[in-house]
Amino acid sequence: MTSVGDPLLGQVLDGRYEIVQRLARGGMATVYQALDIRLTRMVAVKVMHVGLGDDAQFARKFDREARAAAQLSHPNVVSVFDQGHDDPSGRDGGRPYIVMEYVAGHTLRDVIRREAPLTPLRALEIIEPVLNALSCAHDAGLVHRDVKPENVLISDRGQIKVADFGLAKAISAQTSTATQGLLIGTVSYLPPELVVSGRADARSDVYSAGVVLFELLTGQKPHTGETPIQVAYAHVHTDVPPPSSYVTAGPVPPYLDALISRVTARDPQVRPPDAKVMLTLVRRVRAALRDGVGDDAELTQDLTLPSRAGSTAGRPLDPADSEATQFVPVAIDTRPNQQTIPQRLRDHDQVDTGSVERDSWPTVLDAPPPAVARPRSVPLDPQAAHRHRSARNRRRGWLALLLVLILATTAALAGWYYTDGRYTTAPTLETLSQPQAESVARDAGLDLVLQPEFSESVGRGVVIATSPGPGEKVVTGGQVTARVSKGPERHPVPTVVGLPQSQAEQAVRRGSLTVGKVSQAYSETVATGLVISASPAPGAALKRAAEVKLTISAGPKPIPVPNFEKKSAVRAKSALTEAGFKVEVSTSHSATVDKGRVISQRPNSGVGRRGDEVALEKSLGPVMVTVPKVSRGMGVGAASDLVRAAGFRVRTRPVSVNYLGLGYVAYTRPGSGSKAPEHSTITLYLV
Repeated sequence: MTSVGDPLLGQVLDGRYEIVQRLARGGMATVYQALDIRLTRMVAVKVMHVGLGDDAQFARKFDREARAAAQLSHPNVVSVFDQGHDDPSGRDGGRPYIVMEYVAGHTLRDVIRREAPLTPLRALEIIEPVLNALSCAHDAGLVHRDVKPENVLISDRGQIKVADFGLAKAISAQTSTATQGLLIGTVSYLPPELVVSGRADARSDVYSAGVVLFELLTGQKPHTGETPIQVAYAHVHTDVPPPSSYVTAGPVPPYLDALISRVTARDPQVRPPDAKVMLTLVRRVRAALRDGVGDDAELTQDLTLPSRAGSTAGRPLDPADSEATQFVPVAIDTRPNQQTIPQRLRDHDQVDTGSVERDSWPTVLDAPPPAVARPRSVPLDPQAAHRHRSARNRRRGWLALLLVLILATTAALAGWYYTDGRYTTAPTLETLSQPQAESVARDAGLDLVLQPEFSESVGRGVVIATSPGPGEKVVTGGQVTARVSKGPERHPVPTVVGLPQSQAEQAVRRGSLTVGKVSQAYSETVATGLVISASPAPGAALKRAAEVKLTISAGPKPIPVPNFEKKSAVRAKSALTEAGFKVEVSTSHSATVDKGRVISQRPNSGVGRRGDEVALEKSLGPVMVTVPKVSRGMGVGAASDLVRAAGFRVRTRPVSVNYLGLGYVAYTRPGSGSKAPEHSTITLYLV
């Protein structure tokens, strides 16, 4: 939440990072949302508190945070982009800062408040990416030291990222936080060894992650108290209870109880050595839950805390249990006016990352019991000697029984070897490259059998999964089958253009593809029934069973044939030629069709195709015949015979209304010697 009056709001650090709002405040620094002016992106800026920047040791610690976090590159780790110091001449006096990836979303604490307790499967799904991030840090030689729900960010897209590796430190370097009496960490998630000795390693992160998983399952912290000291005392003296003893969102099987007990063991020696091993155990439990296994005695036995000398199960942590947990004696200051608990540790439910003075911690271990002296031997009287012989005989009987037990134990051990002893645990090879997987399998004494297969999500040459899976049993020296990605499965579209439809479909199916929509189209160049085109184009790479669309030729496009009979032959030829027909024109005389017009057309209806022939018969008009010469005064009979003989029809008319009735021809029309159509009528005018 933005704080009114925060002096950094609106400021621009190093001329690049404009502070927009405050996001959170911790024990050593405050986190702001800022705008990277140069790259125009939102970032998170962590700025050291006022006064700490002047302390060289704190400044070195802050710089070390940036360098350590910058070494990590993992999808589940918040990235560190930049590091710097504000201008010493500015109002904030040159405070160091680091620039980190801004994750828009919420924290795991918000999820716990809203949803806890979660179902076991959901809780394991959430803790798995957290362990992935811690595994990356542990592989890089870094310890987080402050694993808690507030440091687990969940983006709006559901991606889980672990933030604030500010307390991380190289495992190979000095890991004591007792320097200058400082104890780093949030009290509700502190591992016992960090309370007792101030030393931490990868197993400390395992403990804190186990407490977070417990809280996801139950909605409660395993240890509570009125003061932070009481909570820390409980971490050292009390085991984390099984989640099944609480009200949960679903049944908690025994193997999940065993997992919580194992990873939160007060003795670091019996915990998983790092987050990668814990991740393997979580995946085994998650697989059992997915398969609906209510109880798995073998899995529970594998996860149960080992019973060994020196184990802290059921008793306070002993400083002699491990080199990493040496007890550092501290004194309690009981003066009433002495403030022995820093303000930020007074409320253990709202404690943030900070520093706790070692002087404020009480002695948490009881003193060892006094040594017991052995009884001294005394002389025996006769009766005592008899009793001694009887006791000796009984001892011999016990020795015989012991021998039988030894033989039985030997047989049991042999049986154990042939059941469990000759087995080892399959390593985690997923996400490794093939050479890396071969190296890990070789180091584990196992033969790696490679099984290539396609994958849409795993890159080429990377292990997809193994059989047996991570954490499962496998015979020592046996085989582990690794499915190695060949990358995405792609198949080229075959060349099918010009093939008959049936052959084209067979070629598509042989190529591991599916025949999609088949359509038809007219083609002037591709014969009917052959493939005109395919979509996608031949050679394109497609997923298995992807569809390939085919277009089949329906031959040339049909063209309607118009009828041009009795119409202009010139226009008819032009229109038919333009439509794609081949036009043949013939001529003939016609007494009924005008000259230049179409007498007949074949075909004169229906449809044709480009290149088809259409025949036109063009009219030359009627046949013209010379009208015979009819002499003036020729009798009507003789004149009629002469005209009919020339191929004409005859009609007579009087010259005028004053017709005399003599029957002689005065003239003809058309006149003698002119041209007239054959079979036309010649009129004889009579007097």
